[in-house]
Amino acid sequence: MKKALIIIDYTNDFVATDGKLTCGIPAQDIDNNISNIVEEFSANNDFIVIASDYHTENDQYNPETKMFPAHCISETTGCKLYGNTFKEVNKIKPEQLIEIEKTRYSSFSGTNLDMKLRERDIKDIYLVGVCSDICVLHTAIDAYNLGYNLYIYEKGIASFNSAGHDFAIQHFKDTLGAKII
Repeated sequence: MKKALIIIDYTNDFVATDGKLTCGIPAQDIDNNISNIVEEFSANNDFIVIASDYHTENDQYNPETKMFPAHCISETTGCKLYGNTFKEVNKIKPEQLIEIEKTRYSSFSGTNLDMKLRERDIKDIYLVGVCSDICVLHTAIDAYNLGYNLYIYEKGIASFNSAGHDFAIQHFKDTLGAKII
C-alpha cells in the first residue's frame, strides 16, 4: 500500500528564531527527526508532500490576517523550508514530491491535496510539522473525515503552545484514532 509523508508548515517563518510566527526551539529541535523521516520515505520511494502556508501581504479576505502577524508571504524566505529538512527535501526525486501552497490551517482546505493523494492510490498518511495544535491538527481532522489512515510522528511535530501541543496529541489518538509513532 502506498503512503505519503505530509510536512506541514515546516518553514522559516514558523521555525527559525527570527521567524514571523515562530514556534522557536521546540520546532527547531525536531529538524533532524523530520529530515531523517524524509530520507526514509525517499529511500522507500514513498511520496512526500510539502504543504506550506503561502500568503499575500495584507490579504483582507484571509481570516489569519486578523489573528496572526503577517507570515509566509509569497516570494519571501519565510516560505522556504527550514534547516536540514530543506536540504533533505532537495534530494527527493521530482516524481516523489507533491507541493501544496495553502492559505488555511488544513492542508486539504482549498487545495488539490486530496485529489493528488487519491490519484496515487495513497491511503496512509503520516504527518510532521508545526503547529501541532493548529495546522497539523486541522490537517489531521480533514484527513480523518476523508477516510485516510492517519499516523503522527510525535517527535516530528511541535507548537509554541505546550498545552495546545499536549491536547493535539491526545486528540489525534482518542478522537481521530491516529497511530502515534
